[in-house]
Amino acid sequence: MNSKLTSENRPDARSARAEGVRERILSTASALFYNHGVRAVGVDLVVEKAGIAKTSLYRYFPTKDALVVAFLEREDIDFWSTWDAVAMAHKNDPHGELDAHMDWIGERLLRSGYRGCPQINVSAEFADADHVARGVARSHMHALRERLTALAKQLSAARPEELGAQLALLVNGAFVSSELLLAGSAKNILLSSARALVAAAIPAAAQKKR
Repeated sequence: MNSKLTSENRPDARSARAEGVRERILSTASALFYNHGVRAVGVDLVVEKAGIAKTSLYRYFPTKDALVVAFLEREDIDFWSTWDAVAMAHKNDPHGELDAHMDWIGERLLRSGYRGCPQINVSAEFADADHVARGVARSHMHALRERLTALAKQLSAARPEELGAQLALLVNGAFVSSELLLAGSAKNILLSSARALVAAAIPAAAQKKR
């Protein structure tokens, strides 16, 4: 018996092929879910557009809910990787960091085909508060507020939890109101609004130290 493994049968090659299939399924489903909504997209459509067998889809995603969760987790990674890169670029400069976050989020609103925050969109599709997709979306919202609250503490806000919540409402409001903003105005509105909230939240003595 020939025990030699061909290049195609090596474990690493099989693993790479499997990951490629999974990524194709997830990429296809993510685009469909984002552009058309989760409820409007069935598993059969994902299978058709991805060009794979239904058994392949269920091998990696046992249920549609599992596929929706993977879609939201993928969006989560994309969002927070950008956030972390911006935060690192403005380490020890909370005012500069907040301005930079408003800038890139404003740019995000102007992307071609932008249809709002995926987490907010999916959460709105499910009435059941205990649905697994809403749980993922809720975690994203809480993480946003926590990060903004941490930033508010660095800014020496008198009530950081309150400022963090206000900034989170500003960002989420922008996500769901992008169509109301004039072309190119999103960044300026976010920036001026965030600065106004910060100015109102920071004691006069702390502002003089800047």
